[in-house]
Amino acid sequence: MLQPLRCFTCGAPLGHLWKPFVERVKAGEDPEKVLDDLGVKRYCCRRMLFTAVTYIDKVALFDSPKTRELRVKLYSIPAKGVGGEI
Repeated sequence: MLQPLRCFTCGAPLGHLWKPFVERVKAGEDPEKVLDDLGVKRYCCRRMLFTAVTYIDKVALFDSPKTRELRVKLYSIPAKGVGGEI
């Protein structure tokens, strides 16, 4: 999971707020009220937490033999990689 560690705009640390935010929203609380309770006041920081998406499952779908070959050539990363063989 790729969580926001800092706000892209103001640089405020947000990593410590990610887990409580996600847990409370999944439990059914209103995201606006959760952000207020966590003390996130700036709209740029609120945007970072509210719009963050976990991309790892989506990115893993695009791993192919060709991308593994390029990864080995360019970055010396093992061909098997994180996702394993397809």
